[in-house]
Amino acid sequence: MKFKLIAGLVLGATLASAASDAPKRLQQAAQALKEVMGIPDKAIPQELLNKAQCIVIVPDLKKGAFIIGGKYGKGFVSCRKQGAGWSAPGAVRVEGGSVGFQIGASEMDVFMLVMNERGAERLLRNKFTLGGDATVAAGPVGRVAQAETDARMTAEILTWSRARGLFAGIALNGATLREDEDWIFDLYGKKLTNKDIVTGSMAAPKAAAPLLSELDRYSSRK
Repeated sequence: MKFKLIAGLVLGATLASAASDAPKRLQQAAQALKEVMGIPDKAIPQELLNKAQCIVIVPDLKKGAFIIGGKYGKGFVSCRKQGAGWSAPGAVRVEGGSVGFQIGASEMDVFMLVMNERGAERLLRNKFTLGGDATVAAGPVGRVAQAETDARMTAEILTWSRARGLFAGIALNGATLREDEDWIFDLYGKKLTNKDIVTGSMAAPKAAAPLLSELDRYSSRK
């Protein structure tokens, strides 16, 4: 019980301290996407990115454990707008974990593609659980031929991670995504929801320009 309390306090303090660095983390998200997509044979398959409804990027998601396993991080979501490219970014918080005797910690960049409208609707709720409220699968890596998988045909959300230079599909079943009100306020100066941002006419903050530029560069409707 004591370990759970300590883990909870550490998690809360870490997320609170990160509430004011949204612009910097937008830059990190853009750089992470650029680096991943810069290696065609080992990137998110272009065909999947072209077909995705939304993308979630969580730079430096932390996965660590001391008695209590867990993962947490903060990132951004952008969705396609009809005939107008990608939306201004909303902000999300990823939380999840499992109880187990694990020791160690790591950081990784996490990428999620939402592949259909139903998945996008779930994503824009205040809170939802991967593998519970939405079907999720590890995403394939590499050329288009490798993207022809059962996961692509059935999963609402495909997920990948990059850690220590390695990029691969991962399963994030049980992780919870929720709106990050602090970062939304930091970026837009008022109280909004992710749905307000990505489905409305909200202008993107200046700090989002590099990320939106990378999304436009590496994805298109065909």
